[in-house]
Amino acid sequence: MDRRVFLVLLLAGCADTSTNAPLAPSVAPPAPPPGPPTAVAAPPASGQMVGFDTWLAAFKQKALAAGLTQQLLDRELDGVTPNPKVISLDGRQPEFSKPVGDYIKGVISEDRVAVGRAKRDSLTFLPAIEARYGVPRDILLAVWAMESAFGKIQGDFDVVRSMASLAFDGRRRNWAEGELIAALKIIASGEDTREQLKGSWAGAMGQTQFLPSNYLSTAVDWDGDGRRDIWGSDSDSLASAANLLKKGDWKPGVGWAKEVILPAGFDYGLAEGPREVPSWWEAKGVKRADGLPWTAADAASPAGLILPAGWSGPAFLTLPNHYAIRTYNNSTSYALGIGLLADRFAGGGTLVTAWPVESALSLADRMAAQIALSRLGFDPGPADGVIGAGTRKALRAWQTDRKLPADGYLSSDMVARLKAQAGIS
Repeated sequence: MDRRVFLVLLLAGCADTSTNAPLAPSVAPPAPPPGPPTAVAAPPASGQMVGFDTWLAAFKQKALAAGLTQQLLDRELDGVTPNPKVISLDGRQPEFSKPVGDYIKGVISEDRVAVGRAKRDSLTFLPAIEARYGVPRDILLAVWAMESAFGKIQGDFDVVRSMASLAFDGRRRNWAEGELIAALKIIASGEDTREQLKGSWAGAMGQTQFLPSNYLSTAVDWDGDGRRDIWGSDSDSLASAANLLKKGDWKPGVGWAKEVILPAGFDYGLAEGPREVPSWWEAKGVKRADGLPWTAADAASPAGLILPAGWSGPAFLTLPNHYAIRTYNNSTSYALGIGLLADRFAGGGTLVTAWPVESALSLADRMAAQIALSRLGFDPGPADGVIGAGTRKALRAWQTDRKLPADGYLSSDMVARLKAQAGIS
């Protein structure tokens, strides 16, 4: 699943630049029925521990150079072992890619909308946070809902052990070592203890899933109790999220996106292309789906076209704050989920164009499509099953060559056509 701007790509645990980040359910799941004891993961093999000890010794030297003390490092890291579950989750490719329409339907459940609207009315600190940072309360509530089910599901992994495991594994060593140093600096400051640093397997912490480095640079003590408590304080959590989005270039008074209707014969190859003011798009026959005029701020803002489910699904003109949301999680689907959920919290209705009914694409099919594009002379980048910007660009070029709607969307039909032309069974 991808990278975050501001080192926030993994705030949600496993960010995804191509399809969807996993959702926290809108309510806490029921407790499972009694059953046999859960199997305990086997401890690391002795050879793995030798490798871990070698990495740990080298890491301690880097941490000392970063200003941490030997006493702290020995106290927090001696006896730590790599967590095999964390390493397994980090290396796991999703076997199936959920269609964006299914993802959005999961995001905007009626119970989640009801909870968000209730909190919108009951949380008295929201207007002041909105005024201070310029981020609408509905966007903040949507982030809160998506990241931790309004604080109910925050993760219970030991962040220090998780980051040590990821650093030792080596796939993202520099990033993980930096986050581990940040976590240790939090402990060294006395602001939070090791026991308080709990989060997702990937180290994202609290109600709004901050990485340790983001906590250090961006978390806010909104309630004034002397601690930036993103675990237990709703106001600290939402103010911290607002500060992160502000640092991600959130533009007060500007929208995030609007659903639009495209005219017959439209050039779908413009998707993910130019960013022009709405009047430029209107000259090409693009109209707002709700029929309303643009605000002055939106009318003066650059907008880009996205077709997240292809030419037959909903179309959107994305405004600058769509990209600010993506500094939280660099996924088009995530940003759509946040924005559409926020719109519903604010009293908005459903989309005019329905999401198409689709089947999930398997990892094998996604990789086969990339291999086919490469064989046919349209370079999508590595055949890794991640349908990112490179794959979509190559697919548009192939669709144009075949005189198909060049929307860059990999559907099951496109997979079948590519495999047939490239001779892949």
